[in-house]
Amino acid sequence: MKRYGFTIGLLASFILSGAAHYIGAPLFSATMQFFISCLAIIFVAGFLGKATESVAHYAGERFGGFLNATFGNAAELIIAIFLVKDGLFDVVKASITGSIIGNMLLVLGLSVLLGGLKYKEQHFNVKLAGHNASLMLLAVIAIFVPASFASSFTKPETTNLSVIVSVILIIAYLLWLLFSMVTHKNELSDEVVEHGEAAWSKGLSVVYLFIATAMVAVQSEWLVGTLETFSHQYGLSELFVGAFLIAIVGNAAEHSAAIMLARKNKIGAAVEIAIGSSLQIALFVCPVLVLVSMLFGQTMNLVFTTYELVAIGVAAFIASSISRDGSTNWFEGVLLLVVYIILGIAFFLV
Repeated sequence: MKRYGFTIGLLASFILSGAAHYIGAPLFSATMQFFISCLAIIFVAGFLGKATESVAHYAGERFGGFLNATFGNAAELIIAIFLVKDGLFDVVKASITGSIIGNMLLVLGLSVLLGGLKYKEQHFNVKLAGHNASLMLLAVIAIFVPASFASSFTKPETTNLSVIVSVILIIAYLLWLLFSMVTHKNELSDEVVEHGEAAWSKGLSVVYLFIATAMVAVQSEWLVGTLETFSHQYGLSELFVGAFLIAIVGNAAEHSAAIMLARKNKIGAAVEIAIGSSLQIALFVCPVLVLVSMLFGQTMNLVFTTYELVAIGVAAFIASSISRDGSTNWFEGVLLLVVYIILGIAFFLV
């Protein structure tokens, strides 16, 4: 019954969102269109999360966590591509910032808190935690360098630096995948935990995964179409809309999957989804968007605002501090959420 309820909600919200997009005013106001799109993309992201979890059942937990983070980031990536196409680079950078801090603070914080309320202390691979901390530092360095040198460079020089750094980050991320998934796979894996039954068969899981990704792409375009009118109507800054509203909606798949795994005492997979997703956004998605923007005739640079740099730096610092020892408890989840709330208030008041 619960599965049928979710399916009905998924189809109903998707169809209603399509109707709101194509019919528009006066039947659907800008506010209605925005909230209907948000509701629909949460359902679609949930469908994507279920599909990736089912595929992960057959692919293994370590790879499954990576797969969940990757397809969970499909929403942010597709939304960002449409924003890049429209030249809304400030919103793109804000959404990247929001995705990074949202995963490190909100997703990880909720997972650690709710998992910790059920289990006094949860453990995951210490070596993996150490490597994640180093990669978080690399991500911070990668966005600080272009911003630090931007005032001394011309616009073309800043653009060239951004493109070069993007290519280097993509190569570094691919080498990390080779290191963690192939050459040092066993050293970085957690103890094997028995899985329950998969929601669907292997073939059906893959089919649903592609269907869910396609639905995310369509729904993302509809959501982007409502953003400008909605933010102007309520006087919200592009920074707040991109860093928090889009990020929270786009992270819906990670939220549900990571929390569910933490409650099953699979904190290693939950950390892989939360931290792994942030690293993927910083080291792969963001550089890819820089390269994709070149195809649309205007290249996006990697120069983030001071607010965004501070937010990412703070998030990386506390997430690294909490996760480096390979163990978590509920109070550490509270600390992560407190930092997220403080940043949210600051971004709203900017």
